Amino acid sequence: MLKIEVRDNESIDGVLKRFKKEVEKDGILTEEKKHRFFEKPSETRKKKIAAVKRKIEKKIRKMRQMNRYI
Repeated sequence: MLKIEVRDNESIDGVLKRFKKEVEKDGILTEEKKHRFFEKPSETRKKKIAAVKRKIEKKIRKMRQMNRYI
């Protein structure tokens, strides 16, 4: 659980800034967005496979780009 304590003479803006930073660091919002709607296991697998394909394609493009300069 995320807990932010207000320091002496700290402005509300400072507290909000620290809170937002902690929320971002913990990945609370991204995790909530993932679970907002039910996703079938098959859809999850398809997304993972697509992500791997994108990563491989990116590496291939990068290697081709590097080979042009060698």
